[in-house]
Amino acid sequence: MASSSSSTLTLSSSSTLVDGKAPRQSAAASPQCVTLPTLPPPPMQSQNRPWKSTAYCRKIARNVMAMATGEAPAEVGANELPEIVKTVQEAWDKVEDKYAVSSLAVAGVVALWGSTGMISAIDRLPLVPGVLELVGIGYSGWFAYKNLIFKPDREVLIQKVKDAYKDIIGSS
Repeated sequence: MASSSSSTLTLSSSSTLVDGKAPRQSAAASPQCVTLPTLPPPPMQSQNRPWKSTAYCRKIARNVMAMATGEAPAEVGANELPEIVKTVQEAWDKVEDKYAVSSLAVAGVVALWGSTGMISAIDRLPLVPGVLELVGIGYSGWFAYKNLIFKPDREVLIQKVKDAYKDIIGSS
């Protein structure tokens, strides 16, 4: 004949709360356990006016209104990408030599990082930042005097900038 045996599954917990605090386990007992300091107890409410807090909570609860739209908010945000992301994706798809563009981008980042390190090192030297600032102010004044004060000089400068722009972009 068939014999039936039944087993029961019981769960027991060894941790108990004493004075509102959970007991701490030692790090040796559980190497995967991270212990954090306990928080201070919450401030006690005034026992002589408990009706104020419940009335305030009821007042907040009355002013809440919810409205269902029929669409989940996660679905709406997941389908739409910002316009700049679409523009970048279209530009990346048009690039024929992606390896060269990626290499130039990495080289640009490395050059920027190196130049910021060099500039910060120069900035720490005594007297050099002040001298370089004076050189920059002097050159800016000379450039403005030579190219910006008189109208024929301005027109020549504008023509040089337009020619450089056409050389870089193309004559299309």
